[in-house]
Amino acid sequence: MTQVEQISRADAERLDGRDELAAFRTRFVVDDDTIYLDGNSLGRLPRETPEVVDAVVRAGWGQGLIGSWHEWIDWSAALGDRLASAVLGASAGEVVLSDSTSVNLYKLAAAALGDADPSRRTIVVDAEDFPTNRYIMQGLARAHGMTIRAIGSDLDEGISLADLEAAVNDEVALVVLSLVSYRCGALLDMARVNDIARAAGSRVVWDLSHAVGAVPVELGSAGTELAVGCTYKYLNAGPGAPAFLYVRDDVQASLRQPIWGWFGQRDQFGMGADYDPVGTVGRFLVSTPPVLSMAPLGPALMLIEQAGIDELRRKGTGLTEFLVALVRQRLEPHGFRLASPADAQRRGTHVALEHSEAWRICQALTAAGVICDFRQPRRIRLAPVPLYTRFIDVWDAVDRLCHVMTTQRYERFSASRSRVT
Repeated sequence: MTQVEQISRADAERLDGRDELAAFRTRFVVDDDTIYLDGNSLGRLPRETPEVVDAVVRAGWGQGLIGSWHEWIDWSAALGDRLASAVLGASAGEVVLSDSTSVNLYKLAAAALGDADPSRRTIVVDAEDFPTNRYIMQGLARAHGMTIRAIGSDLDEGISLADLEAAVNDEVALVVLSLVSYRCGALLDMARVNDIARAAGSRVVWDLSHAVGAVPVELGSAGTELAVGCTYKYLNAGPGAPAFLYVRDDVQASLRQPIWGWFGQRDQFGMGADYDPVGTVGRFLVSTPPVLSMAPLGPALMLIEQAGIDELRRKGTGLTEFLVALVRQRLEPHGFRLASPADAQRRGTHVALEHSEAWRICQALTAAGVICDFRQPRRIRLAPVPLYTRFIDVWDAVDRLCHVMTTQRYERFSASRSRVT
């Protein structure tokens, strides 16, 4: 398909007809004609999840009671090993399910700073990274008497590796970055960033939240030491599902996290007087895990395992390329501008559009049955998820958006933002 050809719905139907992952859509709850393009914030519900959670509640809790902990107590590590194998390119014993992404980031960053050369007094961050990541680093910098070096980041293209290399020197103890930008979807070269930091004697903590389950991640071969991420976006584990953390095997025993809890203790049920952490990644656990919130990851992860991350990436790239082509042909005449990298290999699986009326348009699009989200400044994010989004969904979403613009329906909506966007 050349740039001059007009893309039709029939083109989308032909692409769907060749989609090897098409059958996975039936394994999610999709009960109406709403087009859901917000899986980068919250993934859809797998059909098997309610039954699994019900079994944990009724059989595990209702019948097994305290005896069920003989099974539950190993879930953090067992699910972590599955994540390592299926989507993280890591080894068994390097990943655990634990807490939230923010808490895990704090734990790993604090551990890295505690092990750093005292002469290194700087933390490098992306000035446009997800706010919580920057806030946590600001708090740690204040607590440790350190300074933050925020690198300016292009809102459409993400952070420049040249700028990063210039900023990371022998003053820097830690670099904190997201593999995929939450705003524009820009995808960083993980191995190259690790090389830059290693050459300067610095450590990197990666946030994989907008990458895991959408793009192949190879933590081991990329030389990554530390990483965190959530499970409720492309992994579809449900709202508030526990996050994961990764610590490479060879650095586990030397790092000590700041929150000393009994789930990281060597003899957990010995109830000893002093903290003596295990020498494995388990030392980064803290307290009793939320079993009911962990349960959905099992059936959700099974779908990822069956589909395969390379196939998910292949289809995800196809969906976003199709979307970008439609943006060029049908949305640019309405004043939209692509606010993501044009090169699919530099992009995750969501696409951002800029428009001066983005917030009102986003509300109108929701009313038209297309769920997306708004991000400052003036951006609409559209995330087609390979497991359950069809090419006709992308075409129809753009068609509805064109109708919103042609009829100016967005003018009926308030310019005042709500708390949740």
